[in-house]
Amino acid sequence: MDISGTYPFDAPVAVVWAKLLDPEVLAGCLPGVGSLERVEPNSYRANLDIRVGPVRSTYAAKITLHDLQEPVSFGMTLEAVGPLGFANGEALVTIEEHGATALITVKGTAQVGGAVARVGQRLIGSVAQGMTDRMFACLQASVATPES
Repeated sequence: MDISGTYPFDAPVAVVWAKLLDPEVLAGCLPGVGSLERVEPNSYRANLDIRVGPVRSTYAAKITLHDLQEPVSFGMTLEAVGPLGFANGEALVTIEEHGATALITVKGTAQVGGAVARVGQRLIGSVAQGMTDRMFACLQASVATPES
């Protein structure tokens, strides 16, 4: 399944880049994340609690960032395994400067398998896209909130 979106940020590219790579901000913005821990400079371990229709399951995930070209783009891979199946994904995240604002574009693919895919097959694409949209809405809000 394909996942994509374009998200405007009312902030400079450098600020948006910093938020995107801040594990504390991401832990608060990724839907279903119970924990997010940096295990290497560009690698994270996460516990996810995901619901697809009537099916809910937890997943142990590894998230890896690669090909970082600050502050323009990076690639991201996700490998998640749980008692009801697996999810794997790959995405390219790019940031363009438009005056004093930034525009993030996400293009990726995901594969989901196991019981969760069989039960919620029709819902998986919309759930994945909704999670991506909610994450970037949260990041937009974190950029708009002044630092304390």
